[in-house]
Amino acid sequence: MLRVGIWDPVGAAAAASVLVIHGVTSSHLAWPFVVEQLPGIRVIAPDLRGRGASNDVEGPAGMSAHADDLVAVLDDLGVDGLPVIGHSMGAFVAVVLAHRHPERVTELLLIDGGLPLDVPAGVEPEVLVQLILGPTAERLSRRWSGVTEYTEEFWRPHPAFAEDWSAELEAYIAYDLVPDGDAYRPATSYRTTVDDTLDMNTGTALPEALAALSKPTLLLTVPRGLQNESPGLYPPAHQRRLLEAFPQVRHVGLDDLNHYTVVMSARGAEALAPHLPRG
Repeated sequence: MLRVGIWDPVGAAAAASVLVIHGVTSSHLAWPFVVEQLPGIRVIAPDLRGRGASNDVEGPAGMSAHADDLVAVLDDLGVDGLPVIGHSMGAFVAVVLAHRHPERVTELLLIDGGLPLDVPAGVEPEVLVQLILGPTAERLSRRWSGVTEYTEEFWRPHPAFAEDWSAELEAYIAYDLVPDGDAYRPATSYRTTVDDTLDMNTGTALPEALAALSKPTLLLTVPRGLQNESPGLYPPAHQRRLLEAFPQVRHVGLDDLNHYTVVMSARGAEALAPHLPRG
């Protein structure tokens, strides 16, 4: 069973719900800033299998497996159709969820993910992961003495958060570590990341889902990537080709944000606010 974070609005007897799906090496603690922009809304935020406190959930990874896991969460909570917000890999999972279980999804908000990335064909899985994730992939292979070392050696110098360090980020970092013998490792295993990245970019689930996409869908992109570099995951020329290929997808570009801070910062969540579904 997945670990699920739920934010219930204070003082509300009943509320509309939104499902939020985190990225490839993330957890439900990526979402507190976005939750603040959804007053009166119940936010359902699972840790995907192999991440966060769901890191011990066994079985195959892949977009279809994650989508089916999320339906099990909704079944357990007694939730029918609802808006789905996905960030990064979570946006790809959201698209597949809408295809495999269309009755459970009313609309899609895809945040810097969900449409194919501009990656070369035919590369080896390990190379593909390095191309997309860079130092993030290397982080998963390391062992750490504890939260202090993990924070100060990897996260504190991270260029994505140079202007957006926060207590929420520190909580996210601490939650990510799990015991591994006499040390600690990130909750997401490197092998799981490889499997999901490969499926996301070369598997059949996403193309099939995009070909049948019928839910109202908004794609939000940002100009900078995982290392605060330009361009981001969707360079302008590639972005134009995608929007021509999928005219049913609306698109809005957000300024002055990177792949992390669009969700994991106060100013990112404020930029998202006008576009967030309200249940």
